[in-house]
Amino acid sequence: MITKRDDVSRGLTREELLALPAAVDLQAANRALPLSRTTGYDLAKRGRYPCTVLRLGNAYRVVTADLLKLLHIGVRRCARRREGCE
Repeated sequence: MITKRDDVSRGLTREELLALPAAVDLQAANRALPLSRTTGYDLAKRGRYPCTVLRLGNAYRVVTADLLKLLHIGVRRCARRREGCE
């Protein structure tokens, strides 16, 4: 998810958070919270990460809906499908 080394120190904007897929890698979630890589992996390993973490083989994935809820970021819902949300 993170492609540049400089991006690690920068948090995610609201727009970037809302564009995330259903589950993200632990490094992206750490960046959103913000947690260091070491702290994030330690919390996940001990089952103490602040939102739902899925263990898939050797990889950790964080449920984006839980991450958004933790950050108090809601997704606006449109009254009608044809109308765009602003």
